[in-house]
Amino acid sequence: MDDRARLSDGLADAIRGEASALGFAAARFTAIPDVWAASERLDAFLEAGFHGEMQWMEETQGRRRHPRNMWPEARSALVLAYNYGPETDPLDGVDAACANISVYARGDDYHDLVKKKLKVLATWIVAKTGCELKVFVDTAPLMEKPLAQLAGIGWQGKHTNLVSRELGSWFFLGVILFDRVLEEDARETDHCGSCRACLDICPTQAFVGPYQLDARACLSYLTIELKGPWPERFRAAMGNRVYGCDDCLAACPWNKFAQAGQDMKLQARDGFGGLRLAELARLDDAGFRALFSKSAIKRIGRESFLRNVNYAMGNAVRIQPDADMMAALMAGLEDGSPVVRGSAVWGLRQGLDAGAFAQLRDNALPSELDLSVRDEWVGSHAN
Repeated sequence: MDDRARLSDGLADAIRGEASALGFAAARFTAIPDVWAASERLDAFLEAGFHGEMQWMEETQGRRRHPRNMWPEARSALVLAYNYGPETDPLDGVDAACANISVYARGDDYHDLVKKKLKVLATWIVAKTGCELKVFVDTAPLMEKPLAQLAGIGWQGKHTNLVSRELGSWFFLGVILFDRVLEEDARETDHCGSCRACLDICPTQAFVGPYQLDARACLSYLTIELKGPWPERFRAAMGNRVYGCDDCLAACPWNKFAQAGQDMKLQARDGFGGLRLAELARLDDAGFRALFSKSAIKRIGRESFLRNVNYAMGNAVRIQPDADMMAALMAGLEDGSPVVRGSAVWGLRQGLDAGAFAQLRDNALPSELDLSVRDEWVGSHAN
């Protein structure tokens, strides 16, 4: 088979039309190069340990380095962008007594929604071309962002996320790999210039330099990927961001061209702009699963989520006393999870004077057997 067999006249545009009808904001083609710099950047990222506890990145490194390591027949890709632009600026913030949730997680889980649409499009393409193909949405070890830059969707900005001159920072990526080169669009170039807005706004200073992220210091990693207690030096910086962080995305000047997403399933659920921390802290497992049904938040589980909530309440009561939050933190001391109990200890330390905290500690330590929680009580948790 000629792996550079092109689409017949007009079929590439027809595919883009089908993608648009399914709600995709952009659809562009690229051939897959035999060698690309993305492999070397991945190796350097992992060698530096910037992936933290995301062991799956090490385990899949070989397959992740190149699309043909995932599927040897891959010759080209169709990269698609799905807009989820917020209606308001995320940097405007949320009341400190409420949970600040990353824009992409305020609606239904995008993985399911986008993948269903990609499969519909893939079925249509196979019927028209007879080609072999594979569909990917952010769950397989495929580096979508370098492919998106080759296809001309956007470029990887200094925050390492993709930026589009038409969509700003607010879009998901989907990829369809083909066993032949169907079409090639012009690649995108870097338009960041001397701008440092995304680097300078990071609340934890997670960027070691332009285009270099140490995920171990990133609030998205800490709130979502990291299990167990956080290093203490990052807790105050999180504010009330209990799931993800949008600061580096929202700071990008190219967002002036972004438009609000139109898919109702991705828009913020009713009440998600005002989820009170004290109420979230009291969720049992069934309540957590019910509240976050069909949400990406459900993936991290109740333990990690309540840990984040307790840290956020600690940040709130350090600034402004709140009896409801303090009561929720006290209740957290009785939780069955050591991670939740330990985070409640830290939160209480922020809201109590030294004497009151010492009395609480002395009452609690005799019955607390978990070493990590005991470390929180005595203030010896690692920074």
